[in-house]
Amino acid sequence: MLSKRTMEIIKSTAPILAERGQEITSHFYKRMFSKHPELLNIFNHANQHQGRQQTSLANALYAAAIHIDQLEKILPAVKQIAHKHRGLGVKKEHYPIVGENLLVAMKEVLGDGATDEVLKAWEEAYQVIAGVFIDVEEEMYQEVENEEGGWRYFKPFIVADKVKESDVITSFYLKPKDQEPLPSYLPGQYITIRVSIDGEEYLLNRQYSLSDAPGHDYYRISVKREADSDPKGKVSNWLHDKVNVGDEVELSPPAGDFILDVTQETPVVLISGGVGVTPMISMLRTITKEHATRPVTFIHSAKNEAVHAFQNEVKEAMETLQNGKSFISYADRDGFITKEILSQFVMADADYYICGPVPFMNAMIHSLQDLNVDVDRIHYEFFGPALTLEQMDENETVTAQS
Repeated sequence: MLSKRTMEIIKSTAPILAERGQEITSHFYKRMFSKHPELLNIFNHANQHQGRQQTSLANALYAAAIHIDQLEKILPAVKQIAHKHRGLGVKKEHYPIVGENLLVAMKEVLGDGATDEVLKAWEEAYQVIAGVFIDVEEEMYQEVENEEGGWRYFKPFIVADKVKESDVITSFYLKPKDQEPLPSYLPGQYITIRVSIDGEEYLLNRQYSLSDAPGHDYYRISVKREADSDPKGKVSNWLHDKVNVGDEVELSPPAGDFILDVTQETPVVLISGGVGVTPMISMLRTITKEHATRPVTFIHSAKNEAVHAFQNEVKEAMETLQNGKSFISYADRDGFITKEILSQFVMADADYYICGPVPFMNAMIHSLQDLNVDVDRIHYEFFGPALTLEQMDENETVTAQS
């Protein structure tokens, strides 16, 4: 339990964290990786390069400073981060390393502004916050580990099939090497794939949405080749070019809290751009399989038909659903999905799920808000560390998968 004085000191640092938080977190990661390079086996190097990891941590520090006296307010954010940590295999012994390097980074960046009193307060606060993460993550580890076929951290899977879905997206069907049953998952969740690539010093981890309904003896991921991103997608290109049927990769169990509520019968509007279609296909196929009477609207935007994946699967779903409709837009031909187009699909009691490149999600979310859709009915997913809506306004496209 933190003292009143400690919480006052933490709150007093919020303005400086708002101003220099990303400077602190950037220095922190450089310092930590120089001292503990083994942690590069866990972190996504592309997110580091793009600055998203640094931004996400700066957001978390600022939120902690603001709500240090009401940490329950940041529990949803804690759980979202904890899902990613559990997928990456973060362990409780990593937290002291993070804490030590974070405090030193604060001191080295802020100089005289980081007084002994401030550092002591943040040391105490970090212990409390780290304890929350450790407890939440351990609960998540135990939950999936106790499922039939469940496991902790990573285990080997075999590529059972490899299917080209479009000019840029390929699906991989993955079965456990030990032939144990697969734990189920909720539509919208993702798995973490861990690979060793020739020429790379460290293991590489990437998180990909599951793109099929649960209930099969495989997990399916559908990966976009990131050939034009900066940096180019090491894992996505390797999967496309080097991985074939019979090859082995490592997976951690499904995770994530961007999920379809399968218990409801209310209308659902699924809105995706580009490879953001992958969790939407999982949701669509699940509804088609389990709740074919549920009203579903499927809205998708692709650059052109050549890169448009899952056309036949969507068509088959629409033929099965009793109240399903789809709207497909090709940017090269039709332009972008506008607020006027979205207005045709707005329903007061519907839930809206959105996934795609950052500018696309930005436009869709703001358009729905302008159309008076209740904010609690708008659900969206970032690939990688989350940004705030304000930061979405400031950023260009962030690669969905790399």
